[in-house]
Amino acid sequence: MSDMADNVQADLIKAINNDALFLPTLPEVALKIRLAAENPDISVSELSKVIGGDTALSARLIKVVNSPQMRASVEVSDLHTAITRLGINYSCNLAIGLVVEQMFQAKSKVVERKMRDIWKQSLQVAGISYKLCRTYSKLKPDQATLAGMVHLIGVLPILTYAEDHYELLSDSVSLNHVIEHIHPIIGEKLLISWEFPEPLAKVPGQFQDFTRQSECADYVDLVQIATVHSYHGTSHPYAEIELSSLPAFARLGLDLGDGRLVSEMDEAMNMLY
Repeated sequence: MSDMADNVQADLIKAINNDALFLPTLPEVALKIRLAAENPDISVSELSKVIGGDTALSARLIKVVNSPQMRASVEVSDLHTAITRLGINYSCNLAIGLVVEQMFQAKSKVVERKMRDIWKQSLQVAGISYKLCRTYSKLKPDQATLAGMVHLIGVLPILTYAEDHYELLSDSVSLNHVIEHIHPIIGEKLLISWEFPEPLAKVPGQFQDFTRQSECADYVDLVQIATVHSYHGTSHPYAEIELSSLPAFARLGLDLGDGRLVSEMDEAMNMLY
């Protein structure tokens, strides 16, 4: 690691430990959606009004419902039908994740490209996590999707920092090194500050621990398996990891024997586009 990367990393860790690092707040629409989700008696019409206040968010939700992996015989063209199709819980968590997507805004081309790549990866992992959850676990698919969508959220404050420090922004090797080592710490801290439930808040900080042990399968396991598979066939170091060697693989009771698991994960990667 370069001296600059070492210094930046040390500065960021110091800022984190002193609660001096700027962390973005969760947008108001996400807070409204979360509040709506906490109402056990909320109707589809009431939730439609909350989500419908954000036109771009509504359009994204409808687009997801019409994706090849979710589409039924009739195309959905309105938010009320989209929420009915998805269900209230899934609609709420998916909408919160899509609000996070809107936070990935950049001032420079370099950061814009990086944010686009990060979000693409997040959507792929979210899609796989959803599929694994529904088929191979008793966890909640809506929570699994949200876990995948926010597992790299810690990269966001780092890229925001880099835009104000050109020397880091212009050195892609150092920037990538800082991101790799710091984003899990920031991600967990950010989700805690947003009052995410503990099973989701711990995902950013633990999904890269490939020797991790836990008593039962959880959202970290889903995101970890999804992450490793998403890099299959690439030059990324994770592509060299054998899925079946991971403790998470055994906890989820997965089996590569008939090839069905791999094809299911491949299809699910594009579910949220």
